[in-house]
Amino acid sequence: MVELNLAALHEAIAERVPDRECLIFRDRRLTWGEMTDRTRRLANALHDRGLGTVVPRSRLAGHESGQDHLACYLYNGNEYLEAMLGAYKARMAPFNVNYRYVAEELEYLLRDAATRAIVFHSSLAPILDEVRGRIDGLDVLLQVDDGSGHGLLDGAEWYEEVLATAKPERPDVEWSPDDLYILYTGGTTGMPKGVLWRQADVAVAAFSIKDSSNGREWQSLDDLVEDAADDSTMMRFLPAPPFMHGAGHWNAFSAWGRGAQVVIQGVTERLDADDILRTIERERVDFLLIVGDAYGQPLLDALDRGDYDLTSLRILLSGGAALAAPRKARLLEHLPDLTLIDGVGSSEAGGQMRQITVAGQPASTGTFVPDPESVVLSDDLDARLAPGHDGTGWLAKGGRIPLGYLGDAGKTAATFPVVDGDRYSVPGDRARHRADGVIELHGRDSVTINTGGEKVFAEEVEAAISHHPDVYDVVVAGRPSERWGQEVVAIVRLRDGADADESALLQVAAEHVARYKLPKRVIIRDEIVRSPAGKADYRWARAVAVGDA
Repeated sequence: MVELNLAALHEAIAERVPDRECLIFRDRRLTWGEMTDRTRRLANALHDRGLGTVVPRSRLAGHESGQDHLACYLYNGNEYLEAMLGAYKARMAPFNVNYRYVAEELEYLLRDAATRAIVFHSSLAPILDEVRGRIDGLDVLLQVDDGSGHGLLDGAEWYEEVLATAKPERPDVEWSPDDLYILYTGGTTGMPKGVLWRQADVAVAAFSIKDSSNGREWQSLDDLVEDAADDSTMMRFLPAPPFMHGAGHWNAFSAWGRGAQVVIQGVTERLDADDILRTIERERVDFLLIVGDAYGQPLLDALDRGDYDLTSLRILLSGGAALAAPRKARLLEHLPDLTLIDGVGSSEAGGQMRQITVAGQPASTGTFVPDPESVVLSDDLDARLAPGHDGTGWLAKGGRIPLGYLGDAGKTAATFPVVDGDRYSVPGDRARHRADGVIELHGRDSVTINTGGEKVFAEEVEAAISHHPDVYDVVVAGRPSERWGQEVVAIVRLRDGADADESALLQVAAEHVARYKLPKRVIIRDEIVRSPAGKADYRWARAVAVGDA
């Protein structure tokens, strides 16, 4: 099996198909050759500014980085993916920054990552300016003009000017499969942590750069490039979520790993369903990535209102959050030739399981076919549970998994335990491995609600309530209870004009979960707070639940 490096992979494909379109964003259409030129220039510019030193992986523990780090503080656009790929070509490790962070959160992240360089949009400059003087070692600031009118920060350089004056030659470095990929977790249940991967591992486990004919790893780079250069299998991918979350840029690099084109919708500062669908129509997109109901419902609303030619769209992948069964069914009513894929994965494990739904078969939520490396481990993490084992355990994955958490040896050891001689990633999801090989996903343990001695998983209650046709969005959390220890609370956003009450919602939910799992209280809100990628903000939900007590 070939050990991949992302910079070398992109260069090898670009050499074969230099004139093929690589990235499409608004009025910018970059070929593979042009993307190569721009990312080489960025890499050389970073080197010229003293960045790109590397400590060999063999000298480091799993929680340690031996590379300089570059922050991607950007909305979606060609600059985001260029910053990542250019950093890889400079043998730097780029990492994602949430553009919604306030100054205190941004300062924490840049400090935690020991940031040496940052690429940022001008509209985000005021927040960066508040904290940059307190970040030791942050020496290189590349500012992307986004038309917002914010001037160049003192000490910063305009991104396009830096590229225009940099050397276009291939950087004089030796890329390695051990070069780092860093992904910061979202922090919706705790402080963000930087997950460290070898590029060779993340390329397979998260980006799914595999031989599509058999699902196995590529045996050689030449074979991979030969397949990617085949025009007859060329596709266009639209990763709709923000690249600052893993799912979005995973999908983009997955597309590039097969020689495909990445298409970015025009409106990137917020979710605009009409813009996404018009982009699919205009660019003849084959593959759309969304994140659960937070994207699925607005897309359905747009489909109900508009008239779109989406005959090119063949695959819709939902990753990072659940897509409820009723929404799957409605999407397939609109697009009967679509293949719907529900993917389960995490920053700490990459892809783990999937469920495929097509028109004519019942839609469901919460049951998945595991990847070969995905297993369920016992509660005390001392054994692997065989399919058919009674009870739940921890969803885990072996094989190609991360090295650890940046700067945190203790959390690295806890999340990546060794069981029977094999090292696993255990991100924190509870699951049951059925006798038929299917895995039932019960939910993240960090948002489990212990009520009356029973464990209730927020996600399964959310899925049950979503079956009511008046529900637009729902998040479930726990709050303290004298009687139950904790009690289940649902925060619900109804559809415009709907008037379902608590009794009606609970009646429908009771058809899908046991009565002890039903919310003791339903709170109706006009809006529900989620991350830009559509993930539930459970800290917000708990605060709302407690405040209503």
